[in-house]
Amino acid sequence: MIGFLGGTGPEGRSLALRMALAGNKVVIGSRDAERAQEIARKVEARAETGQVVGATNEEVAVQSEIVFITVPYEGQSALLGPLKSALADKVVVDTVAPISYEEGVFRSLLVPEGSAAEQAQELLPDSQVVAAFQNVSAVDLWKPDKTIEGDVVVCGDDVAAKQRVMVLAEQIKQIRAVDGGGLTSSRYVEEITALLLGINRIYKAHTMIRIVGM
Repeated sequence: MIGFLGGTGPEGRSLALRMALAGNKVVIGSRDAERAQEIARKVEARAETGQVVGATNEEVAVQSEIVFITVPYEGQSALLGPLKSALADKVVVDTVAPISYEEGVFRSLLVPEGSAAEQAQELLPDSQVVAAFQNVSAVDLWKPDKTIEGDVVVCGDDVAAKQRVMVLAEQIKQIRAVDGGGLTSSRYVEEITALLLGINRIYKAHTMIRIVGM
């Protein structure tokens, strides 16, 4: 079971759709169970797999083997604190990019711990936190027939957990997972999101990154 904490937003529901299309059982979480079930029905209508359900965030944390964090940065700390025990010994995938938008400009936010993923690891010391998917367009992911061309940089200190997430990433057709090193490198990947959003605004596009020369 793959769970999505705060999975009712664009990033959560879109990644949940792609994971369901890849054959995984998916549970979408929210503070409001009815809201989670509503979004789960919308995802299931596109996936048509019979593998998508909704639940509270607490239930998602308990039931899932791998859990994605898909809330805005401002809500991450409050979300994870109460779920520390439920998420112990689990792989937690942090997709959060701390970004602000003011006067037409996207900026990366300063995170005291270094990155959103490093903050999550401090809040969840008994979990294996892996950073990934910060640079993937939720708009494109939400289109089942859309080919997503690009690389997903995956950062983490636990090698086995990182490998599991890289395998998940490559379940999305045309996506290549790239090992970005330890969790400290996640801050650089998160910052790229602000750059891509700015480019998207200029060109009215949905850009991703591709690493060449490997």
